[in-house]
Amino acid sequence: MPPSCCGYLSQYTHHHLVAFLLTFFSYVFLHASRKTFSNVKVSISAQWTPSLQNGSAPAFSPGETWERNQLFANEEEATLFLGALDSIFLFSYAVGLYLSGVIGDRVNLRYVLCFGLCGSATVNFAFGTLTEWLHIYNVYLYCSLWVLNGLLQSTVWPCIVAVMGNWFGKTGRGFVFGLWSACASVGNILGAFLASSVLKYGYEYAFLVTSVVQFAGGVVLFFGLLTSPNEIGEEDAGESSSACVNNGKYLCASGLSTDCQTGLGPVDTDAHWPLMSEEEDEAEEVEYDRNCHSVQRADQGSPKAVGFFQAFCLPGVLPYSLAYACLKLVNYSFFFWLPFYLSNNYGWKEVEADRLSMWYDVGGIIGGTVQGLITDFMGKRSPVLALSLLLAMASLVGYSHSPADKTTNAALLAITGFLIGGPSNMISSAISADLGRQDAIRGSRGALATVTGIVDGTGSIGAAGGQYLVSLIESKLGWVSVFYFFVVMTGGSIVFITPLIMTEASAMWRERQTRHHQL
Repeated sequence: MPPSCCGYLSQYTHHHLVAFLLTFFSYVFLHASRKTFSNVKVSISAQWTPSLQNGSAPAFSPGETWERNQLFANEEEATLFLGALDSIFLFSYAVGLYLSGVIGDRVNLRYVLCFGLCGSATVNFAFGTLTEWLHIYNVYLYCSLWVLNGLLQSTVWPCIVAVMGNWFGKTGRGFVFGLWSACASVGNILGAFLASSVLKYGYEYAFLVTSVVQFAGGVVLFFGLLTSPNEIGEEDAGESSSACVNNGKYLCASGLSTDCQTGLGPVDTDAHWPLMSEEEDEAEEVEYDRNCHSVQRADQGSPKAVGFFQAFCLPGVLPYSLAYACLKLVNYSFFFWLPFYLSNNYGWKEVEADRLSMWYDVGGIIGGTVQGLITDFMGKRSPVLALSLLLAMASLVGYSHSPADKTTNAALLAITGFLIGGPSNMISSAISADLGRQDAIRGSRGALATVTGIVDGTGSIGAAGGQYLVSLIESKLGWVSVFYFFVVMTGGSIVFITPLIMTEASAMWRERQTRHHQL
C-alpha cells in the first residue's frame, strides 16, 4: 500500500468490510449469471439449428421435438442471432444505466439493488431454463426477455459503486476499487465454472444454477447491506475525513490538512487529486477535530441530487465515457465471444474452452489491482491507463496469432486481460467514483450513481454496437480481422483521454520541478 494510506487503513471498521463483501459478491453473482449465456453459445446454437456441422444429431434435443422447433437453417444464422442478442442486451443495458444512475441517487440504493438482482435472476431463469423445459422456441420471446434482462441488470453497477463511494474515500481509492472491481472477473470465472460443471446435463441447467445463486445473493444483500455510514450515524467518506498521516498532519477529504494535536483550521497541502484542475481543488473552509472529523461545515443545507445533463458536463466525464465506449467494446467482446472463439477456431471442446477463457479474467483481476495501486502512488490515473492500453494493442496482435497450444494461449490471454481488463475496471469503478465526488459538485452528494451510470452507459452503447460487428466481421473476414478491429478500438480509447493525459503529465512535471527547486 502507498505510505500515505497507512492512516486511512486505520479508519476501516467491520461495517466497511461488510459493505465491501456484499457489494463485491452481489456483482460476482450477477456477472456469473451474465457469463452463462456466452459459455453455452455452442450448445444453444446446436439446439437452434437442424444439426451440427458434422451432421450429427444435437446433444440436447429429442429428434421429434428437434425438427418442429428449429429456429435457423444453419449455424451461421444462429451465430448472427446470438450476436444480435448480445447487442440487444447491451443497448437496453446502456439505456437502463442512464436511468438507473439517476434513480439510484434519489431512491434507497438497497431497494434498487435487490430489485435488479432478483428480477434479473428471474428473467435469466425464464430465458434459459423455462423456455427449454416447456419447449418454447421463439425469436421474439428471446429478444423481449433479453431487453428486460438488460434493463434489470443495469440497476446494479451504478448503485454498488455509489455504496462503495459512500464508504471509501479518496485516499487509497485506486487500490481499494482496483481490488473490488475484480468482482466482474471473479463472476466470469465463477460463471464459467458453474456452467461447465452442469453443461453435460443440458444448457438449461447452467442458467438454472446461476439464476438461483443470484436470486439468493439479492435476498442476502437486502437484509445485510448498509448503503452509507450515515445509516449508523457517521459521515460518509465523501464528506468526512479520509484521515491519512502525513508528517504529523492529517490529509482530509476536502484536500486540506489539519494539525490534529491542536485541532486548528485548515492548511493548504499538495494532496494528489487526479481528474481535478487547480481551480476545482479549491475547498471550502472547514474546521476539523483531532480525528479529522468536521466540526463545522460552511454548507448546512441538505445535499441536492445533480441533474443528468449537469453530471454529463462535469470535467472528465465525457472523455472517459467515450474512451470507455471503445474499451468496453473490446472487453465485452472477449466476455461474450471468447469461449465461442476458442471452440470454433481451435476445435476444443466447449467445457475446455470455458475453463481456458478464465485466464483472461485472472489477468483482469491482477491488472485492476496493480494498476490501481500504481495510480495511488502517482496520484494520477490517465498516464497509467494510456501505457497499459498501448501495450494492449501489441498483445492483441500477438494473441491473434496464438498457436493451438493451450498453455501458450492461456498465458497470452492472461497478459491481454491484464492490459485490457485492468484499465476497464479502473474506469468503471475508481475513476467513476473520482468523477462523481469531485469538488465541482461540492455540496451535491447525489451524483455518484448518476456519473457512474453515464460512464458505464456510454461504454455499453459502444459495446452493444461492437457485438454485432464482431459476428459480422468474423463471418466475412475471419477472426484475425476481428482482433485488428479490437486494436483500432483500443487506440481510440487512448485518443479520447489524450487531453487528460497531457494535463496530468504537465501537472506531474510541475510537481517534480517544484520539489527540485525546494531541494
